[in-house]
Amino acid sequence: MEDTTYTKGIYKATIGVRAIDGGRFQGLVSLARDDGEDADATLYQVEAASGNEDEALNEARALAHRILGEIEL
Repeated sequence: MEDTTYTKGIYKATIGVRAIDGGRFQGLVSLARDDGEDADATLYQVEAASGNEDEALNEARALAHRILGEIEL
């Protein structure tokens, strides 16, 4: 699956999913500054586990939008 990325100013949020115990899935968001410097990305995890990958991806998408919405440029 191709990475989905959202941007706001110099910030870039990339969403993903990982499998966790019990056949459940967790959404992930990697937030990085895209300002030409080598900055470390911050990894955020959706708190709730999901029953399938699509649901976890939707949760990650919502988290990415919340994170980017809180950033003031």
